[in-house]
Amino acid sequence: MNTTETGRPVEILLVEDNPGDVRLTQELFYDAKVRNRLHVVDDGVKALAYLRGLGEYREAVRPDIVLLDLNLPKKDGREVLAEIKADQKLRKLPVIILTSSQAEEDILKAYNLNVNGYITKPVDSEKLIRAVKTVDDFWITVVKLPSP
Repeated sequence: MNTTETGRPVEILLVEDNPGDVRLTQELFYDAKVRNRLHVVDDGVKALAYLRGLGEYREAVRPDIVLLDLNLPKKDGREVLAEIKADQKLRKLPVIILTSSQAEEDILKAYNLNVNGYITKPVDSEKLIRAVKTVDDFWITVVKLPSP
C-alpha cells in the first residue's frame, strides 16, 4: 500500500457520477496496485461538502488528492474546481481532472482555474490502466503533497 511520509495511507477522493466508471476506476486502482483509500462521491455538491466536512461528511478524512470528473450533476466539475481553488483552506489540495472530454476549451478552462493535471479517460482499458498507474506513480509516489 502506498503511504505518505508519515506512514498513513494516501487518501483519494474520486468525484464521478457514472457507477460504471467508478467501478472501473476502483478495479483499475486495485489492478494497478494502487492500494490507497479511495472515497467516492457522485456529484459536485457532495464533493464540496465532503471537502469542507459538512453534513454527512463531518467525520470524512480530508483527501490528499482529488480526481474530478467535469460532467457532474448539481454542480459540474468546473464549478467545483473553481470553488476549491478559491477556498483558502482547500486551494493547495491537488486536483486532477479525469474526464472523457478532450475539448480544448475544457482543458484551457481547467488550467485557467489552476487544476494540477488534466487526464482524458482513454477508451482502451490498457491505456486507462496506464493512466491510473501514472497518477499513482507521479502524484502519490513522486510528488511531495502538502499536509491536510
